[in-house]
Amino acid sequence: MAYRRTLKIGVTLTLIDLAGFVALLLWGVHMVQTGVQRSLGARLRGILGAALRNRFKAFLAGLGVTAVLQSSTATGLMTAGFVGEGLVALVPALAVMLGANVGTTLIVQLLSFNISAVAPVLVLIGVVLFRRADAGLRDFGRVMIGLGLILLALHQFIDLLHPLTGSSLVREVMAQLSGQLVFVALIGAVLAWAAHSSVAIVLLAMSLAGQGVMPVETAFALVLGANLGAAINPVVEGTAGASPEGRRLPLGNLFNRIFGVVVALAVFPYAAALVTGFAHDPARAVADYHTAFNLVLALAFFPWLKAYARLLERLLPARPQAADPGRSLYLDSLARETPVIALGGATREALRMADALEAMLVGLKAAFEKADKRGIGELRRTDDVLDRLNRAIKAYVTSLDPEASNADDHRRIAQILTFATNLEQAGDVVDKGLLALIAKGLKRDLIFTAADRAELVALTDRLIANLRTAGSLFVSGDERGARLLMREKEAFRDIEAAATAAHFAQLRGATTQTVETSALYVDALRDLKRLNAHLVEAAAYPILEASGELLSSRLKAEA
Repeated sequence: MAYRRTLKIGVTLTLIDLAGFVALLLWGVHMVQTGVQRSLGARLRGILGAALRNRFKAFLAGLGVTAVLQSSTATGLMTAGFVGEGLVALVPALAVMLGANVGTTLIVQLLSFNISAVAPVLVLIGVVLFRRADAGLRDFGRVMIGLGLILLALHQFIDLLHPLTGSSLVREVMAQLSGQLVFVALIGAVLAWAAHSSVAIVLLAMSLAGQGVMPVETAFALVLGANLGAAINPVVEGTAGASPEGRRLPLGNLFNRIFGVVVALAVFPYAAALVTGFAHDPARAVADYHTAFNLVLALAFFPWLKAYARLLERLLPARPQAADPGRSLYLDSLARETPVIALGGATREALRMADALEAMLVGLKAAFEKADKRGIGELRRTDDVLDRLNRAIKAYVTSLDPEASNADDHRRIAQILTFATNLEQAGDVVDKGLLALIAKGLKRDLIFTAADRAELVALTDRLIANLRTAGSLFVSGDERGARLLMREKEAFRDIEAAATAAHFAQLRGATTQTVETSALYVDALRDLKRLNAHLVEAAAYPILEASGELLSSRLKAEA
């Protein structure tokens, strides 16, 4: 009884150690990916976008970008964004994914060599850079720490597996699995899907095969499954609610993987014998098999990409649908793991809010000119669009992984939230203030004088110009433009003060209708001033505050 209890405790502790080292391996891979994305993400996106002119350059760009990012999912995400925006055709996008799948094998090749001795040095250098360097080198330090953790995890994992090589139970289990290649491949697919990383699963297969715990042929099947599982996440997470055009690339990559795995299983005995004959070390053989699978599959599909793209377009034809202005277009769920991409999409969505608010102001101008109720209902529905987009942007940017965001990302998140919130509040001023005033005046037969109407129309034109300036400042961050927009706040304040003084001057001897019309005009000016204040706060305030040019208070300092 005591022996059984001791055995159970020993097995439990071993399993906990195994799980801990696997978690350390996954975390190391995550640190490498996030470090590279923070330091080079925008640059790599630019390189990838510039290369998407033909499939040859696209293939090489996909290979190179993924070799640096060590995430085919991130590369596919950037490419899918280009495809979804209509900036690139499907053929070069598919070529990028073929290159990306080959690019993920390069770090596996590097780690197949016995370089675990440099792991402490990598961690030491990474920690020094992370704690003492500037933002760019700090992210590079994160990459070094991640590589060190990967090597440490693999080394400890191998040491833990060593006693298992002589276990008869382990050998029996592995012997049973060696005849169930399809089952092993499915296990690899599930593990890669759950870990969001084919690299980690391939590294585990290398360790198991290298220590003799798993036959090399079984490790090959696990590698096939890992390649399949890595293509599942973009489909599961990125195609829900997406247009047919947006689903073509992830589904095309998945079909490519499925085809490759089926063919590889069909010729498995011949391919396995060829690779093991070429590489005698089991771990090296697993790395070579992983590279060979992706390279052969890329070479096989590359000449047929045009025909494959046409097939995908037939399977997923574009369907005409009524555009919903309140539905977000650029808030990609997969981009949450890559803040530099996610914030770009959120910025584009916030600019859509500026377009919607401009449409409201154009309609408001027409309402001032014509003084009728037609179109007021449509303008109020536009305010609902602003509310929906604002909610979507807030939910999206607040869901970003804070660990994957640097200081610049957090600043940009604050700017996006400030811009979107103020535009939504400006829309409320139009809806609940100005449009309500126009409806109230029409109900009471209060008509603005020609001079008042001309002034309101001119101020609305001025607001439209200020809104466009705010949108430009939101993108450019120009301090001179922010100062110009800031002066508009003073101008509207002076206009309102002058109109209020004129209104009180008219009160003596004026008719009731004249007084009510004048009061309505002053209320309209007050709301236009409030609307302009939201535009200034949306774009000018964040820029001037960041540069230290904004006073904390308008109160005169005490003597």
